[in-house]
Amino acid sequence: MKNTVTWEEYLRKFEDIENQANPEAPYDNPDYYNYFKLNKSRQKRWLKTGTINAELTKVIAEIKDPQTWYLITEPWCGDAAHNVPFIYLMSKINPNITLKMVWRDTAPYMIENYLTNGGKSIPKLVIRDEAENDLHVWGPRPAECQSLFQKLKDENADFEKQKIELQNWYNKDKGESIQSEFLSMLK
Repeated sequence: MKNTVTWEEYLRKFEDIENQANPEAPYDNPDYYNYFKLNKSRQKRWLKTGTINAELTKVIAEIKDPQTWYLITEPWCGDAAHNVPFIYLMSKINPNITLKMVWRDTAPYMIENYLTNGGKSIPKLVIRDEAENDLHVWGPRPAECQSLFQKLKDENADFEKQKIELQNWYNKDKGESIQSEFLSMLK
């Protein structure tokens, strides 16, 4: 796949955006840029404080056959800031897992095959075997958070309210829901 990058290249993208005198679109919009900076900070916090529970660690460690975890995302994505770090931490448990970051907004558009209710919601994780067959698909957010998002959407809540309520949900959850879902998915 042409638009995949390593985890290190993904992190470097954050630095590149921040160091540009005139950031590229969509980061040239001050609202996007500020949201991106918040996301960078949140991601950094979860990478520092997030831990994978013992039961999930055991299940991931027992994966015997090589897998590629394609993680479709973008630096501007608020949900990615909270979920991508946990997926990264999970991928590091077993050397049979290769994590490849996939840009949602760069061709070829892998996201086109993994829409959520017809939309290109991210992050989206596609786990494939050695023959590139899909084993699992997860995303764009834990089910409980997705329900909250849908409720807010149905209420026509503005972006600011959605952002605050989802942020509060993630802060309270501390990565437990994504781990519970991965435990069920990977068992």
